[in-house]
Order: sequence, then C-alpha cells, then structure tokens
Amino acid sequence: MEELRIFLNSLSSDEQRMFACECGTSIGYLRKALSKGQVLGASLCVLIERASNGEVTRQQLRPFDWMNIWPELEDTKTLTQPLSRSLIHENQA
Repeated sequence: MEELRIFLNSLSSDEQRMFACECGTSIGYLRKALSKGQVLGASLCVLIERASNGEVTRQQLRPFDWMNIWPELEDTKTLTQPLSRSLIHENQA
C-alpha cells in the first residue's frame, strides 16, 4: 500500500480527486484506507492499477493474496518484480 501512498502524494489535489473519481471512489476513502491499513477490494485494486497506468499494481495492493484472486498474473510476477527493483536502484544512484 506504500506504493499507493507515494503515487497519491505525487499528484496535485485536483489530480488526486480525478484519480479517485476514475477509480469510482473518493480521495478521502483512499486516504482512510491507507491510514488504517485496510485491505482494498479486488475490483478497486484493478481500477487503481488502470488509473495509475500500472504505477500501482494489484500485486502491490494485495501482496498476500493477489495470486489467489488473479492467478493469471502469476506468469507476470517474475517479469515485473525485477524491473521494479532495477528502476528503484537506478533512481537511487
């Protein structure tokens, strides 16, 4: 969920509201869910992934059970995780 927090913080207030609207929710709900460590619903996770253009993924939002909800993503797990780590290291250098 930290990825969602970082993503939201990178947006202006207006962009945050537009993002939440694209996800069918409110920025207040997303902030409350983040502060309480609430598990987001599967459909909301899909909408967040789409609205963020993949910057926040379903796997990041539901790290403990995404493979049970979206088993088709199992094949992409090994493709996306090393890429994300390499991008993080490049940004830190």
